[in-house]
Amino acid sequence: MKRTYRGNDTRLLGVFVAIVVVATLFFARVVFIPLALALLLSLLLTPAVAALEQIKLPRTLAIFIVVATLVGSLALMARRASQQFIELSSQLPIYEKALQDKIHLVKGAGGQGLSAGLSALGEIGKELVTTDPASAARKSAPAGSSEARPVPVEVVPPTNPLQSVQNLLGPIATAGLVIIFTIFMLIGREDLRNRFIRLVGGGRLNVTTQALDEATRRVNRYLLMQLIVNAVYGVVIGTALHFIGIPNASLWAVTAAILRFLPYVGAPMAALMPVILSVAVFPGWYHALVTAGLYLLLELVVGNLIEPFLYGAHVGLSALAILVAAVFWTLIWGLPGLVLSTPLTVCLLVMGRYVPGLSFLHILLGDEPVLSPDAQYYQRLLAADQNEARQVLEQYLKEKSLDELYSSVVIPALSLAEKDRHRNQLDEETQNFIFQSTREIAEELDDTSAKQLAEETPEASSDPSTRNASRRLDVLCVPAGDDADDVVGMLLSQLLERHGHRAESISIGLTSEMLSQVADANPRVVCISALPPFALNHARALYAKLRAHEPGLHIVVCLWHFDGDPQEAAIRLRLVGGDGFFTTVPQVLHHIASRAEPLTREAGQSKECFPTSSNEESGQGCQQENA
Repeated sequence: MKRTYRGNDTRLLGVFVAIVVVATLFFARVVFIPLALALLLSLLLTPAVAALEQIKLPRTLAIFIVVATLVGSLALMARRASQQFIELSSQLPIYEKALQDKIHLVKGAGGQGLSAGLSALGEIGKELVTTDPASAARKSAPAGSSEARPVPVEVVPPTNPLQSVQNLLGPIATAGLVIIFTIFMLIGREDLRNRFIRLVGGGRLNVTTQALDEATRRVNRYLLMQLIVNAVYGVVIGTALHFIGIPNASLWAVTAAILRFLPYVGAPMAALMPVILSVAVFPGWYHALVTAGLYLLLELVVGNLIEPFLYGAHVGLSALAILVAAVFWTLIWGLPGLVLSTPLTVCLLVMGRYVPGLSFLHILLGDEPVLSPDAQYYQRLLAADQNEARQVLEQYLKEKSLDELYSSVVIPALSLAEKDRHRNQLDEETQNFIFQSTREIAEELDDTSAKQLAEETPEASSDPSTRNASRRLDVLCVPAGDDADDVVGMLLSQLLERHGHRAESISIGLTSEMLSQVADANPRVVCISALPPFALNHARALYAKLRAHEPGLHIVVCLWHFDGDPQEAAIRLRLVGGDGFFTTVPQVLHHIASRAEPLTREAGQSKECFPTSSNEESGQGCQQENA
């Protein structure tokens, strides 16, 4: 109970801290926005400054050259854009008549209903403007009445003192603050880094250094790639608009490149004015449709193909996380927050990866799968969704082999089911569904994989069971105690067949019946399939009975994915002679392949070798048997 209270207190403290942090970011945004912009700008300019420092330029001079070049370039672009904007403003009266004609044409096509709707919207707008009842009463009062008197004007200062500072400074002063912060960050970047490590690291220099390097690398790559993509985007837009005939195409190119730094809303904002101009300048609607289609097609290609390929995987954010982050930072900081949303969220993602207390951020924001393939497969079976469970395995099989699929996905998933079953968390119907579905899916995957193997190697296209029909059974898989052991035994027999051995598996049943089946099959090797957590005792009991019933039989005990001490488990199993103990599928396959030599027929005799653990280096342990 004390632990529960302590956990609840920790969660409440975390919620309180989160609220305080968000409130601080909101009310102190006039300070944090320039700092955040300066930090990103310094990250973007650091490589250029470092390159100048490598040619023996002093840091101050290198910073001056880089910042002066940046400011000068922005000033030239602003000057050129303002000139084109003034030129465009002077031409607007020329386009006004054509634009009005098209507006009247659209209104005429809509008929009186559209006009009535526009009039109604105008009336609603007037009513919304007149929100004060007193002012409404004064408007309705006669001109000479005493109620029609001037309304005193009262100036209400903003409630946030930092907001008044922001209004006083204005955008130009804010830009100046960003430049000043950037210069000082570039000058003392090592000192700032060391102070941050000392403040946040808490003595864990290795983890803090890794987190800082990863965050810097991801944000740097994102900013650089976004700068290149937006520049190319602007060039393509300007060139296309020039051939379409839109006036001042270079102005709209620069506008598109800059506005596209705003996620989601930048491209529509950039397309608005060129589309309006295409409507006003050209007769008909062809040019307007071409212009709108240009922006739409280019945004679809860049946003869905180019950007994910260039930096999507390196950013590490899911698509939903990027959208939610854009909304959150826009509500907190406005348009600057929209620009900063992705870099800031990347920093939060890295913090969640390296700080244990913030690991939920890595789970919520990251694009990496939060469930392993075996957990996904098991979860889909718990939800009785056999189709999606099959898709999980098929997706894994595209990159891995069937051996790896069974060893790394299916058997661990069945182990999870066994653990839940022994905790009484699985009802009998769900257990049966999991085991039966796994059998069916495994048979389908085995058939598909066998067909692919036959197509790739035609000489091996014949069925292994047919090719080995004249041979004695190599391996017989026997379940130790329950259905899970039975299913894994079936999987192992499939893999052994694919590796050229004649293998079979028997179903779970009474011990006497299974011993009788082993005697009838007369295999060279018996593999006891046992799936933890409580399979060791069943495996030991079955092993003892098999050893007593068939003294000369070579037995391999497979305790799948056993996480205990193998030597101690082997001692508890009381293995004798050359019998083996393994915990993974690759170990069993390697043991069978290396110990079972091909059957040779000489002078009416067959020779087979299964060296024991005591003589496996010397090659002893061979048995002679009449053919």
